[in-house]
Amino acid sequence: MVQVILQKGKDKRISNGHPWVFANEVGRIEGEYANGDIVEVYNFRNNFLGKGYINNQSQMIVRILSHKKTEEIDAVFFRNKIQTAWEYRKQIGYEKNGRIVFGEADGLSGLIVDKFEDLLVIQLLTLGMDIRKEIIVSILKELFNPRGIYERSDAGVRTLEGLPLFKGHLMEPFQSPFQMKQDGISFWVDVVNGQKTGFFHDQRKNRLAIQPFVKNATVLDACCYTGSFSMYAAKFGAKRVVGLDISEEAIIGSRKNAKLNQFANCEFKEVNVFDELKKMVFEEQQFDVVMLDPPSFTKNRKNLTTALKGYKEINRRGIQLVKPGGYLVTSSCSHFIYPEEFKAIVTEAANDAGRTLRQVVFQSQSPDHPYIWNIPETHYLKFAILQVL
Repeated sequence: MVQVILQKGKDKRISNGHPWVFANEVGRIEGEYANGDIVEVYNFRNNFLGKGYINNQSQMIVRILSHKKTEEIDAVFFRNKIQTAWEYRKQIGYEKNGRIVFGEADGLSGLIVDKFEDLLVIQLLTLGMDIRKEIIVSILKELFNPRGIYERSDAGVRTLEGLPLFKGHLMEPFQSPFQMKQDGISFWVDVVNGQKTGFFHDQRKNRLAIQPFVKNATVLDACCYTGSFSMYAAKFGAKRVVGLDISEEAIIGSRKNAKLNQFANCEFKEVNVFDELKKMVFEEQQFDVVMLDPPSFTKNRKNLTTALKGYKEINRRGIQLVKPGGYLVTSSCSHFIYPEEFKAIVTEAANDAGRTLRQVVFQSQSPDHPYIWNIPETHYLKFAILQVL
């Protein structure tokens, strides 16, 4: 088997279980290979570190799948990995809807599988996974017997792997949007044209966490997307919910979800959220609860300073709109912003607003998106409920 030998001093992260080998960490490659092949990785002392698939078109030249030298990376391997991931989701109660495979956190770097009742959506983000699509789809059919499988391999990261963007049905076509029920709330889910795989399963635990704070409350949901947090707030007894988003499609989706659940106390506005928050502060509007769930402001650490400014600005405006004693519900989904950085920037926003924050809840993504402590990239979502004094 082809051997990838790392430079001296470049093996510690890999030895500790991180699956990514970067091209600038490689000293030499012994043997001939085609991109997508399984190769073995060694440190400069020729100690085995792991095996995975290679792609010299990617900055991440090898993604390790196994740390066992004798383990074959074949159909049996993939079936066992997906089966193990599925058993865990069933154990934690996420078998009806949720993320079934979460890439690196399930030992399958480059593969995402989301479940919507009897439908599956997959993302193949790397060449190594893309060329094994037939095996993966066959296993998913066997384990889940789904009514349909849709592929959403249209993430920009595929271009870094030398892959085209693709989306389409992998079984008999099904209608999208379709209805999904979760925690007693119905949602329209569009896996064809929605963001990512069509619905953000990762915030489920966090949506449930708002229940004690929204009953009989006026609630502002900024960057509401298709209104999932708004629907939970209405379900939990909010007096009035106002949702804001810049996307016309998102606002249409929010209104459809409110209508589907017969929530007459919800209103949604298609606006530039930053401009609207500024206007609302100027008008001295106040809410019992302000919820902020903006998209990631950065895809890399190079733009971190700009991203932190964005998070500070949106949180400062949000804090200014909370009544004294009310609550700020705020999130960051960028793994480039660590939890302590996020806490610091929200604290700075509160200081600028002349307010004090008291932590009520601080947690991460839902457990169907588990994170591995020595793979920090799997710990990306920060979620806080803070009382604004």
